[in-house]
Amino acid sequence: MRYVWLHGFASGPESSKGRFVRDRLAERGKRLEIPDLNRPAFRELTGTRMVGAIDALLGGDRVVLFGSSLGGYTAAIWSALRPGRVASLVLFAPAFDLAARWKKKAGEDELRRWRAEGEALVDHYAWGRKEPLAIGFLDDAERHEAFPLPDAPVLVLQGQRDEVVTADLAREFVRRMRLAGREVRLVELDDGHELTADLPRSWREIEKRLQLVR
Repeated sequence: MRYVWLHGFASGPESSKGRFVRDRLAERGKRLEIPDLNRPAFRELTGTRMVGAIDALLGGDRVVLFGSSLGGYTAAIWSALRPGRVASLVLFAPAFDLAARWKKKAGEDELRRWRAEGEALVDHYAWGRKEPLAIGFLDDAERHEAFPLPDAPVLVLQGQRDEVVTADLAREFVRRMRLAGREVRLVELDDGHELTADLPRSWREIEKRLQLVR
C-alpha cells in the first residue's frame, strides 16, 4: 500500500499539514510520498496534468490518498476516474466546484484580461512571490466534475470558518456521496482554510480511518 499527499494550489511538498501527517505515519513505519505538483512548470498547471502525475507516480499500485484544498479535489477526481485503486481518501478542505468558484471570484473583467493575455499573475504561497498561471488552468477545470464521487471511503476535514473553500461545499459533497450509497465521514473543525489549529485532533480522525484500511 502506498501513501501519497497532494498539496494545495500554489503550495508545495513542505506544507505544514503534509509534514505533520508524514511524521505521524513515519512513527508507525509508513512512508508518505509528497510529489511536487508545481513541476514541470507552475504556469502550465492543470487538474488533468495533476491526474497524470499521480498515474506516473503510482503505476498500478493501490494507495491511501491525502489531499489538501486543490489537492483534495484532485484526489477525489483521480479516485472517481480510477475505480478500485484507492483504499481510502483523507481530504482537507477539498476545493470542489473549482471552475465556477474561480470565475465568480475573479469577475468578468479579470477573466477577460486573463484570456486576452493568456496568463495572469497569482500568489504562490510556497515560493513567496507572484507567478504566472495560464488560462488553461481554468479551461481544464471546467472539463472536470464539480463534485466527483470516489468509489473509496472518504474522510473530509473541513474548517467551519473557511472563507476560501466554504463548508457548504464539503456538505454538498457528503450529501451526494450518501445519495450514491458511498461511505463518507465529515468532521467540521473550528478553523479556517489552513486547518492547522488542532492538527492532533485531525490526526486522531485520520488514524481511526486508517485502522479500517485493507
